[in-house]
Amino acid sequence: MYMMEMVDRGLTDETRMMRDTCRAFVDEHVIPFTRQHWQREWSMTPEDRLPRKILEVADQIGIRTLGVPEEFGGTALDPRTEVQTFAAISEEISRGDCGLSDKLVQVWKVSVLLRNVAPRHLQERWFPKIVADPTFLLSHCLTEPRGASDRWLPYNVPEAAMNTKAVLKGDRWVINGRKQFISNGYDAKLYVVYANTNPKVGMLQGTSNFLVPRDTPGLTVQRCNETLGGRFMNNGEIVFEDCAVPKDHLLVENNALSRAGIYFRPGKIIQGSKNLGVGVRAFEETAKYVQEYVQGGRILIKHQAVALRLADMATKICAVRGLLREAAAAVDASAPDADVLCNMVKLYASEAVLDVCKNAMELHGGNGTMLDFGIEKLYRDASMFPHMDGTVDVTKFKIVKALFPETAGKYAGPEA
Repeated sequence: MYMMEMVDRGLTDETRMMRDTCRAFVDEHVIPFTRQHWQREWSMTPEDRLPRKILEVADQIGIRTLGVPEEFGGTALDPRTEVQTFAAISEEISRGDCGLSDKLVQVWKVSVLLRNVAPRHLQERWFPKIVADPTFLLSHCLTEPRGASDRWLPYNVPEAAMNTKAVLKGDRWVINGRKQFISNGYDAKLYVVYANTNPKVGMLQGTSNFLVPRDTPGLTVQRCNETLGGRFMNNGEIVFEDCAVPKDHLLVENNALSRAGIYFRPGKIIQGSKNLGVGVRAFEETAKYVQEYVQGGRILIKHQAVALRLADMATKICAVRGLLREAAAAVDASAPDADVLCNMVKLYASEAVLDVCKNAMELHGGNGTMLDFGIEKLYRDASMFPHMDGTVDVTKFKIVKALFPETAGKYAGPEA
């Protein structure tokens, strides 16, 4: 099939090998589980949703510890194509389940952050623990109840600062505040937490981040956020009440957000690739269905209306993949247009894949709405994407600001 030829074009041998390993993992373990046990997605006991076995197999094939330095037992990737490989693997895992992909990519992204900003003693303490435990998950705590995507608008003033605060008292940083909509927040064993440490300056100059173990007194996992889609990743709400961490658990003081690009740029690429994986699965299931299901005396694909929708789905998937490849290569090369391309792929993938999944549901007719049929799950998962890693509108503001820095608006607060 032409689309499969496109999938291979431009990939290195290493990336293709890891992609193929992930595809086998998804086909043999992930898809059979989600299809046979679709009810578990709706368990209100979050711990019971995804079986430990899935994470153990992911660990055995080396995809859980991507981003962890090889010296600590992680899976090494060629740094020249690391983000491109992340994207290819994330796409395949999301083809099976985007919630599982969310679980794993947080480990990848936070590990990349830690290997770049964490002091050596923290790396030596935590990376071996991550590698040793197949269920060890990481979490990046940034979003707050009163501040999410809007925090990334170009309006850098004290009023926009984090509501979560950290104060140095003796040899400990004491953290107070609340984080919401945190990926892996309910299950993680180690958190990177962002807090305001200088209320007199702008957010970009007064935000620090800290490494906080789950068992730290004062850290409470308040609840699991019950989401519409991506339900095999347990999104959480975290409360910090006089949560004291050793002084040496500070990662970056005051300019943590400026240093976090190493996390956010690959994050946008991986977000786009997760979208793509769900879109590919929706297309695969629909292409099979319309060539087997008969209506009006002929298989569905022979109806013109069906053919038009199928063509639209395939074109959008190829367009997402093309933009994703360009953006991922730009991040790996540290190209000057990497940021704007990352935002473009996050924006376009979230909207295009939602449209692909809408068509998939409609081409399946009534079957598309059945919980046990599997198509409505893809639509629910896709409906989450416009709200993840920045809302659609805020992402558009950032794109325009990058393209027209001298004339674009601030989009928050009074105009200068």
